[in-house]
Amino acid sequence: MSQTNIQQLTDVIRSKSQFVEILFQEVGKVVVGQTALIEKMVLALLCDGHVLLEGLPGLAKTLTVKTLAQTIDAQFNRVQFTPDLLPSDLVGTIIFNQKTYEFTPKKGPIFTNIVLADEINRAPAKVQSALLEAMGEHQVTIGETTYQLDELFIVLATQNPIEQEGTYPLPEAQLDRFLFKIKVDYPSVAEEKVMMTRMTSNDKPQPQKACTPQALLESRKLCNEIYVDEKVKDYILNIIFASRFPEKFGLTELKPWISVGGSPRATLSLIKAARANAFIRHRGYVTPEDVKSVAYDILRHRILLTYEADAEGITSEAIVRKILDRIEVP
Repeated sequence: MSQTNIQQLTDVIRSKSQFVEILFQEVGKVVVGQTALIEKMVLALLCDGHVLLEGLPGLAKTLTVKTLAQTIDAQFNRVQFTPDLLPSDLVGTIIFNQKTYEFTPKKGPIFTNIVLADEINRAPAKVQSALLEAMGEHQVTIGETTYQLDELFIVLATQNPIEQEGTYPLPEAQLDRFLFKIKVDYPSVAEEKVMMTRMTSNDKPQPQKACTPQALLESRKLCNEIYVDEKVKDYILNIIFASRFPEKFGLTELKPWISVGGSPRATLSLIKAARANAFIRHRGYVTPEDVKSVAYDILRHRILLTYEADAEGITSEAIVRKILDRIEVP
């Protein structure tokens, strides 16, 4: 792509991405802090990807998801995952109509735009399997009939990192379906002070609509047109392959710690998220900084660690940091 074409694309994206600032502003009226969380959730919407949120209770995970749905004027359903949850509670079931003597489908809460799967790791394997089909194929099966979900469909799942009693660890195949795994941390002192004032008053702020689902779908198509130089593509590939074969990139010390590296889906996720990151910054081209800014949230749940790494207290974030430090930036 020529320099002129890149500039023309940047001008188009600068015009079409103006709603992003308004969206951040409206969500920020209700959610104090958590800027990185809000940004990554918008990136996921632009990438048609799903998000796993890991954080302690009370960090506004549910509030952020609900507020985001309001600002994009999308349908929103929340499902509390419990050990006795059934697949039919999620996707729906078939009901016999005594008047017509026919079986009719009763669609479940997954038929919406944004699904909040609260404490997802509390649900048993059958529920996880039903959710996996929805996440991967944008469809669900009720009885013998398959139903397509909306084009704008995203699962935002939460899990508690400390309370593991009565939980079912998510299978690696399902973890790989999530575009991002985001660790939600405590707000700063200043942010929590603002929160105290704002959330304990009688006049609580209400977000306004910032865009429509159709505008997001059109923005997705624009994201796919954002220019990625061959050198940036090679940079992405080097990051992923360094997680699989660290010894080939001078990272021999990482080999005993990595059980499984990033999958091909991780490669696709990196380039899609880097493009979306360029979009919200009103650019028509991807830079290595776009790749770096999304690498941790894309790879932290895809790099599986060995027992040696666990024993030595090595985290996947530390491995990603070493890879990013070693791989030459174009």
